[in-house]
Amino acid sequence: MVDWDEVYDEHARARIVEEPAKRVPAPVRTPFERDRARVVHSASLRRLAAKTQVLGPQVDDFVRNRLTHSLEVAQVARDIAHPLGCHPDLAETAALAHDLGHPPFGHNGEAVLDRLAESCGGFEGNAQTLRILTRLEAKSADADGRPIGLNLTRATLDACTKYPWRRGEGGSAKFGVYDDDLTAFTWLREGVTGSRRCLEAQVMDFADDVAYSVHDLEDGIVGGHIDLAVLDRPDELAGVCQTVRDWYLPDVEDDALLAAVERLRAVGTWPGSAYDGTRSGLATLKNLTSDLIGVFCGHVHTATRERYGDAPLVRHTADLVVPEATLHEITVLKGIAAHYVMRTPERSHIMELQRELLAELFEALASSDGRELDATFRDDHARAGDDAARTRVVVDQIASLTDASAVAWHARLSGRSAR
Repeated sequence: MVDWDEVYDEHARARIVEEPAKRVPAPVRTPFERDRARVVHSASLRRLAAKTQVLGPQVDDFVRNRLTHSLEVAQVARDIAHPLGCHPDLAETAALAHDLGHPPFGHNGEAVLDRLAESCGGFEGNAQTLRILTRLEAKSADADGRPIGLNLTRATLDACTKYPWRRGEGGSAKFGVYDDDLTAFTWLREGVTGSRRCLEAQVMDFADDVAYSVHDLEDGIVGGHIDLAVLDRPDELAGVCQTVRDWYLPDVEDDALLAAVERLRAVGTWPGSAYDGTRSGLATLKNLTSDLIGVFCGHVHTATRERYGDAPLVRHTADLVVPEATLHEITVLKGIAAHYVMRTPERSHIMELQRELLAELFEALASSDGRELDATFRDDHARAGDDAARTRVVVDQIASLTDASAVAWHARLSGRSAR
């Protein structure tokens, strides 16, 4: 049995503000179990139930939203972490938290807010997640009364940081911290050299990719957007390959992607006929997603253990090993969903309307001098020292909204309904 206090030392278990022992007796819990409970009970997690995954939550009762996606990522993360020796609650908490910073309308909304927030350092969903965990989610404060979010342990915050660098660093357009939140970021990265991600963050990231790839495919098939039989046609396969290059892997060759397609088709539960909406058809599809998750996680577990042996692998002692073939298989599945769902003319039109709505909502809130903000953000706005800080507060407010509340706020402030 793993001695968690040994593999995660006092430094890893530390919190920004030391907390006194509970006056009311409670069940014995590890620090990471407490962290998980704090995220589970957070308002930010609840809001994910009404935020877009790929198709909006209002489309039908079957498709994933950000909350159901996060729950599925959490389960995959536990399955990966446990045999590697990571604390499963720590990995699960990172997975539950990984999308907290997503604004209304998913990545589409993220792009809009990034442009609108240029004067205060831009917007990035992962940096917003860290801001929520260490500032915006109401739970704790420091000795001077400044909010410190959920006051999670150092190891958990590190695990939640998918991109541990500022904008313009790390060789990626993605980043994990705004300049305004560098104090908390510097604290959680204490003792770490460079921008290496901890193993638990890598587990969370891979679990996200796995869940994203298989479940968005499933949603697309059930929704009638994807028919796997069309992959028998060379022109359709060529289109998918091009989408993979445009969206995910710009340098990958067709031969590598076509080989990945053939390996996926060799999975025993890959459907031999079109989805027909019956209970047996849905069962076949569910079995496929289950088998694909098992295959991907199994390959990564085997490859990681082959490199590092049998010792518990935690924090910055190892890296998750993802075989190139597994990466190609996962990316092909993501490419299929992107090609047949997200690149359609209908989807493009909806996304344009969403961008217009958020831009108009931003202008209305920014010009209200804080009066139209929720009470918590109105207080932040009053305390802001300059225009950039006030812009950040407006962005924080919009990012906190669900898809439906963004539409409702826009209608209230503009006096007209969304088109």
